[in-house]
Amino acid sequence: MSCPEFSLPHSRRRAFGLLGGSGAALLLSHCETRPHSGSGSAALRPPRLPWSTVFRGEEKFRRLCDQARKKSWGSLPIGDRTAAFGQALCGTPYVNYTLEIDNRIESPSVNFHGMDCWTFYETSLAMARLVKNPQSAWTRTREGLLHYIELERYRNGRCDGTYVSRMHHLEEVFANNERRGLGKNVTASLGGTRLQRRVKYMQTSAAVRSSRYLRNDPSMVPQMARIENQISTLPVTYIPSSRVASIESRLENGDVLAIVSDWHSSYTSHVGLAKRDGSTCRFMHATSMSRKGRRCLVDSRISQYLREKRSHIGLIVFRPREAPLIG
Repeated sequence: MSCPEFSLPHSRRRAFGLLGGSGAALLLSHCETRPHSGSGSAALRPPRLPWSTVFRGEEKFRRLCDQARKKSWGSLPIGDRTAAFGQALCGTPYVNYTLEIDNRIESPSVNFHGMDCWTFYETSLAMARLVKNPQSAWTRTREGLLHYIELERYRNGRCDGTYVSRMHHLEEVFANNERRGLGKNVTASLGGTRLQRRVKYMQTSAAVRSSRYLRNDPSMVPQMARIENQISTLPVTYIPSSRVASIESRLENGDVLAIVSDWHSSYTSHVGLAKRDGSTCRFMHATSMSRKGRRCLVDSRISQYLREKRSHIGLIVFRPREAPLIG
């Protein structure tokens, strides 16, 4: 998974040629989703691969936990918590393909040594959800963090050990998470316009070449095709770049901001988080651009960022909600 904002995706989720979706009813015939509320509880499971493989940068993780404890971030609203962790992660190097950790076995993982745009937002949000738990539950924080990563990254919050259980398109992430009560796609309420595309990137030879998992098991490509066919039926709305400045005041800290591209085999090419700055909203993200330092940073106003490239045609906004506490 990676997300160079200056190029087309290399592997949907990894090279990130992401997407942005609205979301009502979601896909996959094998979906069994139940709405979540913050009042439930969740059990923890051990990782499918060694800790040294799935959890990198534990010292930095512990420092973030200490910082959250001292500053009482757990008492903040979910959006402010997410933005606080995002800002604390700024300076982390941009690194591609950190989810390519095995030839066949898929497992929730996190890497604090390097992030791409998708793992930056996921990690910030997972940390925000983790510290909402009582501090007594932080004794098993590694397991807890991977639990919240799994909740966001995998279809219906469950990794079954296969690459296809990971969601590779943001349209699906937003729709699936909204159905489970984990957030709300607010794009339509901000004046979004409908957009329809045929999603098909994960079926291409480029995706197979760039994905360690697909190279080692090409039989998953037809499964990816079926998933993408269903994703293509989702209702998607976006805010055209020319209108984003007028809605900046309505964006909230920690909103997930997906950049819609003009590439017609997908929807988006980049993702980050909203960071309020007075009456404006800045774009906080992991950038692959050398002139910006190839790192996580708080960038310019989101409306200004969209004007940097003609391939940026608009924005999709997803607002996360609280997740069930750890049982």
